[in-house]
Amino acid sequence: MFKSLAFILRIAIAWMLVVLLAAAIWSDIPLLGRMEWPMIIAGMLTMALVVTGASSHLGRVKLIAGRIDKEALGNRQRRQIEIPFEAGEAFDLIDAAVRELPRIQQVESARDSLQLRAKVTRPDNYAQVPLGRWNPMRWFGTPQNQIHATVLPGRDSASVTLICEPESPAWTDWFLVDDGTNFENAEAITRAISRRVAERRRNEKNAAAQTATEKELTVAKLSLLHAQVEPHFLYNTLASAQLLTRSDPLRADEMLGHLIQYLRRSLPSADNEMSTLGAELERALAYLEILKIRMGPRLSVQVDVPENLRATPLPPMVLQTLVENAIKHGLEPRTGGGTVWVRARRSDDVVAITVADDGDGFSTKNSGTGIGLKNVRERLRLIYGANGALSVVANFPSGVAATLSVPPALPPVPGQEARHV
Repeated sequence: MFKSLAFILRIAIAWMLVVLLAAAIWSDIPLLGRMEWPMIIAGMLTMALVVTGASSHLGRVKLIAGRIDKEALGNRQRRQIEIPFEAGEAFDLIDAAVRELPRIQQVESARDSLQLRAKVTRPDNYAQVPLGRWNPMRWFGTPQNQIHATVLPGRDSASVTLICEPESPAWTDWFLVDDGTNFENAEAITRAISRRVAERRRNEKNAAAQTATEKELTVAKLSLLHAQVEPHFLYNTLASAQLLTRSDPLRADEMLGHLIQYLRRSLPSADNEMSTLGAELERALAYLEILKIRMGPRLSVQVDVPENLRATPLPPMVLQTLVENAIKHGLEPRTGGGTVWVRARRSDDVVAITVADDGDGFSTKNSGTGIGLKNVRERLRLIYGANGALSVVANFPSGVAATLSVPPALPPVPGQEARHV
């Protein structure tokens, strides 16, 4: 109540001084100055309209802001808004928020200097105003507001200084009110920025959730493929071992030893956990040794993987998939068999792991469905992003060479830095 009375009293005193000055000038006019009643009536009418206008301003500000204080009552509003984006994105955000205001005009946007100016026409909040343009509360200015926004760049975010004020000079605040329109504009822009930041965060969260879902689906597909392929290989190996126990027990024992090694590397691991090149190489070599017993001299294996690269993180089964492809689609269809090469090299920040064969190469008959290679590419994309790749090219003079390109260390988990900030 005290703040409301003080506000009305301030405006009334300012207008009283204007009325007294006008009365002094009137009294100095010859003949007319002797008539005091016109000035008394004009003064009383002016003060009545001023008090009424100030009271109306108080009521509307309380309706809009829900409170009466110095900040809400002021004709000129200032906001300092922190936006968790870089300066260019923050400027685009404030520019879009200002352009969405109703009755916006003359938007001047300078992205290089990170400044924005605009004019806003005031709404006619009330159908009729006493005395219309002769009402003293409508003097000294035009019914327009202006907006000035400046973006200050920061290290990881930007700060926006927002000013909403009448178009008239500051001295008119002693005599005029804006009916809370600048408070409305400042709050509307702040809400629009908050809504857009929240929408951006939701989109990022949804994108992260979608990526996680895609990863889960890929792992599920790989698990299904693994479940389909592994039993088939297991049954064939056991059947071969059973036959060898009758004719060549030593080779049967060797085959079962390699099978145990293969299962030791296969069964305990989970498809959603990272393995290493060394562990995956042991699994692949156990698989190849079993096939060497089954295929005999038709299969030759050459491995060139330096010890210092065997700790390279690698998704489970990706190397195994390439080795199985080399056998099934390259060497098994050939009567004379062939050779499988497994080679790894590091160049700068990339580890290249190549599985090559000298089999039939790219042919429609033995090309397969491509599901295995598709799963490998998808897993590399989800884990490494643009830093992981799979290339499959023709080997010279025959066969196919498939190369995995991965970083020597795991990339950071997406979203960890954002949560830390």
